[in-house]
Amino acid sequence: MAAAGDVYERELKALLSGDDKALTKMVKTCNAMEKAGYDSLRVNPYMVIRAAGSLGVDIVALRWDFAFPIEVKSSADDVLHFSKSQRLTDQANGMLDDCCRSHLVPIYAYRYKGFKGDPWRIFTIPTDHKFKGRNAMLYRRIPKIDTSASGNLIMRWNEGMKLSDFIMYTGMTDYSAGERGEAVRTHRAHHRSG
Repeated sequence: MAAAGDVYERELKALLSGDDKALTKMVKTCNAMEKAGYDSLRVNPYMVIRAAGSLGVDIVALRWDFAFPIEVKSSADDVLHFSKSQRLTDQANGMLDDCCRSHLVPIYAYRYKGFKGDPWRIFTIPTDHKFKGRNAMLYRRIPKIDTSASGNLIMRWNEGMKLSDFIMYTGMTDYSAGERGEAVRTHRAHHRSG
């Protein structure tokens, strides 16, 4: 029998991959906005690879516009204290170091067991690193894992970004709007100079 963590890794992989069966099951208890976020994966999915344990992440989601290393956590509790396990802290530190070198935003996906609606919340690790390009905007937008007075990471599920919102946010543009905007600005500048 598969471990609980493996079940939710597979669930997240199927969702991000745009698997029809997984998406249909997920949206049964979701509201209209959450459903819209998940349904967008049917036409704009990621290629998702389950990562080897040595990478320090569970899955990697790839699409033309983004690449995410994702660590999956699940719990029947809505707060996860990293101080409970040195391995959790070491894993987060290693993941952050690797991501900063490559300017990738480290993603934690936290699955709250038994929750009706969108049960997934997205977080990233707090850092002073300056990310590049769209990843810099994304890093500013994603809620950070909390840090206790003693410096330990604490992930509070209710403070995270809904996975459905994260999906909508990362799928908002394909750059064509920016190209149109540039064309409009160029036209206006030409008109003024004429």
